[in-house]
Amino acid sequence: MTRSFEELDELQWELDDLAYHQIRVLLLVAAVAAEPKHNRKLDGLTKLAKLDFFVRYPALATAVLDDLEPDERMHLSEEDLSNPTTVQDPMTRYKYGPWDDRYYPVIGALVARGLLKYGTGARGSVSLLPTPLGKQLATELAGDGVWHEVADRCAAIAEASRGMTGNALKELIYERLAELMDRPHRQVIS
Repeated sequence: MTRSFEELDELQWELDDLAYHQIRVLLLVAAVAAEPKHNRKLDGLTKLAKLDFFVRYPALATAVLDDLEPDERMHLSEEDLSNPTTVQDPMTRYKYGPWDDRYYPVIGALVARGLLKYGTGARGSVSLLPTPLGKQLATELAGDGVWHEVADRCAAIAEASRGMTGNALKELIYERLAELMDRPHRQVIS
């Protein structure tokens, strides 16, 4: 089977896009697992989606998580503050708040590569933990100029959300960002 240049280009773009999302999710899980008040794991996909929402919409994170307002690790520009929903990777509004359908292949790829492992979460849910290899890679990426800001945001968000469940985060998002969440399901949050 021969593929056209356009098909190969599209395939490469999709691979690059998945790699980007895998790195961000690995950094987030590693940051949350490093916080003792998260029980050294990221508990449940709802919590992953809500914390990832804050990483992807950093100016909105400061509106929801009180401890982030003065945190320089968020690396917020004037543009971020004036247009908080204009982001590189928007999410969609789903039944329980912001969501991205790529989480399943992203998590599967990270587990298959030995960077994350599944654990038992609260009330029987799935939790995610970085493996030693995943921790090592996350540490290396945090020192890389390309990923430094994302790693900083993940650490700040993990710290500001200590002790909060995915459901508590969802309720805060709905309470403090009511206008953004008052839209039909499957609509891009922008």
